[in-house]
Amino acid sequence: MPNPDVLVEFAVRLREEGIPVSAVCAEDLLAALEAVGAASAEDVYWSFRSLTVRSREHVPAFDSVFLEVFGRREGGGLWIASEPVPRTWSIDKGLEDGEGDGTKEEVMTFSGASLVERLAEKDFSELTKEEEGQVRNLIARMVWNPADTLSRRRRPVRGGDRPDMRRTLRRSVGPDGDLLRIATTERKTRRRPLIFIADVSGSMERYSEMLLYFAHAARGRMGRLEAFVFSTRLTRITRELGRREPSAAIAMVAEAVHDWSGGTRIGDCLRAFNVEWSRRVCRGGPIVLIVSDGWDRGEPEVLAAEMERLSRSVHRVVWLNPLAGRIGYSPETRGMKAALPHVDDFLAAGTLADLATLVELLESVPMRAGG
Repeated sequence: MPNPDVLVEFAVRLREEGIPVSAVCAEDLLAALEAVGAASAEDVYWSFRSLTVRSREHVPAFDSVFLEVFGRREGGGLWIASEPVPRTWSIDKGLEDGEGDGTKEEVMTFSGASLVERLAEKDFSELTKEEEGQVRNLIARMVWNPADTLSRRRRPVRGGDRPDMRRTLRRSVGPDGDLLRIATTERKTRRRPLIFIADVSGSMERYSEMLLYFAHAARGRMGRLEAFVFSTRLTRITRELGRREPSAAIAMVAEAVHDWSGGTRIGDCLRAFNVEWSRRVCRGGPIVLIVSDGWDRGEPEVLAAEMERLSRSVHRVVWLNPLAGRIGYSPETRGMKAALPHVDDFLAAGTLADLATLVELLESVPMRAGG
């Protein structure tokens, strides 16, 4: 059993990081340690976290302090360290305002040992079953601070950019009616919608499932999310991804899609989206994520025309190619050559680190086109 001073130090460090812990926190931690034992670092982690963390915004700070204080195996089986354990990889744009309540949160940081660093750079197609589960957990733990956009709806505010005549006239019949004060409004801010269109053909089989887990995580971070998958035909999966449990959501997607691992007709499927869905889901200036390696059995002229049409309907088109991060890759397929002139951002999407880069892009999208 470790020295109680270590638990006092841990409580002090949590308080310094902004986590509100009680004055008897060290005593509670010691009682928890006696209950779960010090043989399993995982048991210690979850018991300590359940006693100290009350908000999800505090989880990254707790993880960092836990690894700093309990980072090296020593007698008793507990992870104890005198030196901080550095973070392995992160997207750190500094501290920005949180949504609504004025709190602060770190944009996106993963703390951990070299295992996390190795998984971040490992191609999804090379993951073992155990590693796939670990990567899914890391995707679910991503903390996003997506960029906002301006809504058409307005709110009352002093010194706004447009007069509010209704509120002004209402005030004119009150006690201040002799002095007409002009009320004003400004546009509200909101989360920008996201449209996810993923290729689930045979050439994308090793990547599709992991990227669908990413789409499920994005559903809770971004604004309105619409999701589609395609191979030889387009299928809407927004309702299936609405399930809270990721594995259950992906299982429902697999049941709903009847052409999984089939051929690829990107242009025809985008035409179906433009004709059947664009007017319904492209409101509010959404960002479109198209996930595909670009292998296409259709005519490149059709793909080029439909990409041009799509780009005019949305705020930004991002193409994610799982192969783009490989050394020596060049977009030489007919499909990629036809699509790229109408793409705003072309990114890799084959590793966890690639998805982190995508999150950074989504956090930096300006409110207005050309901003």
